[in-house]
Amino acid sequence: MTENATNKTEGAGNAFEGGGDSRLFSAAYVVQASILAGGTVLYAMNLYFTAALLPSIVSDIGGEALFAWVATGFLIAAVIASTLVAGTIAALGAKGAYLVGFSGFALGSAAAAVSGTMELFVASRILQGVGGGLLAGLGYAVIRSALPRALWLKAAALVSAMWGVGALVGPSLGGVFGELGAWRAAYAVLAGVAILLGVLSIRALPARAITDRVPEPLPYASLLVLAGAAASLSVAPMLRPAGLDSLAIAIGALLLVLFLAVESRARHTVLPKLAFARGNQLKWVYVLVATLCAGVMIETYVPLFGQQLGGLSPVWAGFLGAALSLGWTGMQLVSVKFGPRLARAAMIGAPSLLAVSMAAFGLLQAPESSPGRILAWALALVLGGVAIGAVFPHLSVGAMGVSADAAEGEKAAAALSTTQLISYALVSALLGIFAAGAHGDLVVAAERISFGLAAIAGIGVIPGLMLIRSARNAR
Repeated sequence: MTENATNKTEGAGNAFEGGGDSRLFSAAYVVQASILAGGTVLYAMNLYFTAALLPSIVSDIGGEALFAWVATGFLIAAVIASTLVAGTIAALGAKGAYLVGFSGFALGSAAAAVSGTMELFVASRILQGVGGGLLAGLGYAVIRSALPRALWLKAAALVSAMWGVGALVGPSLGGVFGELGAWRAAYAVLAGVAILLGVLSIRALPARAITDRVPEPLPYASLLVLAGAAASLSVAPMLRPAGLDSLAIAIGALLLVLFLAVESRARHTVLPKLAFARGNQLKWVYVLVATLCAGVMIETYVPLFGQQLGGLSPVWAGFLGAALSLGWTGMQLVSVKFGPRLARAAMIGAPSLLAVSMAAFGLLQAPESSPGRILAWALALVLGGVAIGAVFPHLSVGAMGVSADAAEGEKAAAALSTTQLISYALVSALLGIFAAGAHGDLVVAAERISFGLAAIAGIGVIPGLMLIRSARNAR
């Protein structure tokens, strides 16, 4: 067996191994870890941060008709930007890629802070999305070049946990600025943090790419179809009053199928070619990530259920909405210590537990919920987060370890964020359809949303089984 073949075998065989040491926050690596975590949390918290501020923004500058496009523009830009991560690293190196991401996010945040109309604010959000999409993907992709292999799993857990931290911090921090009537200051603070992290990245990250390959041309066909799919899925809730939301969902789903068809045949692609290679586990990693991320979208509805069905104040309803993220973040502190056998078991245990937690949340709904019932809601949501946190770091390392080739490893890791964003867009639109079918009955809407998410999570058992089989064959 050649040395190269041996390396590839070792990379595949170690993809889901746990372990690592405790040096991630040592003096040698704390700045790199802070940049990876900080870039991810800037993006993750922004999803919730802006939602909390929007009522104040609309009250100040108007533009209620464009309310939905504040999220839509950001999401579409982030989806497209996240697909460009590997190419940006190849062209500019880790340092240059992070500088582009932080600069785009800072400029978008600064523009948001001075926007005088909703049209300008939406444009600023698109620029923010470009920077944020890069940062979200770089958090996974740069681990390989910024840190030694012994720290990959811990770093992947840290980056993954930032999505949960963002969900915990974003609503409360945005609510504080909104309560103070200081939404412009809120975006100025975001710009300042992005600038600070950008300066740190100049000193701490590798200056050159870890590959000498010439960057691939942009996959224009794939990006065009993907953007169309994201746009169609994102506007579906807006078309619900006209009865066209189902059509938008169908078009989005067809475009996603077309995206996969284009990707499987194109020379230059968004997803790694390994994802379409027979026998490679990467495709199953992405499918499992997508089904697990579906459960996260219940957080967009939990505060509403908490206020209208549980009688909670907005503050306590917001805390309830963060219960899943709390479970996700906390469990990752434990799951990084899983050995190979436990990590493999989590591949089917996680989607199973997530499905049970979502179904339980639906069964617990009632028109007037008692404190005990609300506590049971919180427990069900925390368990859903525990399910995601149990496996997510191992999926991240699994993607990074599918190939001994550094460039392919970076592309595989970066595509995790693309997969997450696509899942969020698709599931968000589906939840709108589920809720609309309740015809105004909030209990029925909560049940339909929960049971729908349980079904999607249950599908994740299939890729989990395939990953276990791949891991066993690699030994």
